[in-house]
Amino acid sequence: MKIVIETTVEQDYLTVKEGFNESLFKKLAPPFPPVKLLRFDGSTTGDVVSLELNFFFFKQRWTSDIVADETTEKEFYFIDKGVELPFFLKAWEHKHRIIKNGEGSIIRDEISYQGPFGLMTFLLYPALYLQFLYRKPIYRKIFRSKA
Repeated sequence: MKIVIETTVEQDYLTVKEGFNESLFKKLAPPFPPVKLLRFDGSTTGDVVSLELNFFFFKQRWTSDIVADETTEKEFYFIDKGVELPFFLKAWEHKHRIIKNGEGSIIRDEISYQGPFGLMTFLLYPALYLQFLYRKPIYRKIFRSKA
């Protein structure tokens, strides 16, 4: 299943690229489940990001490898692919795109995921969609024009 969410921000794409760091990652974490960042190497091919989801009665580890990244005159992107996923996911790939848009840019989250069985894939859609929708006001606030 695929989810695509776009957020227009005021800063140029290279400035936004530099802002995609550990501090931003922590701010983007939704209130539930609480997330503990275990490892954050960055957003370059070969980097690893690992976190622990706390569901109160149990915890789940989620580790992704950064499998690709590229910067061009028009955009920057990187792709994280899940290698150790929580029980409710069988597959995960997330392409983070920062696209030049005049003086500002567009942050585009392109997510492909699969649950452990067909019905679960569909049941996850609303929760995952809302988790990424939660990021829109955070992106807008952090990447507001400094003028």
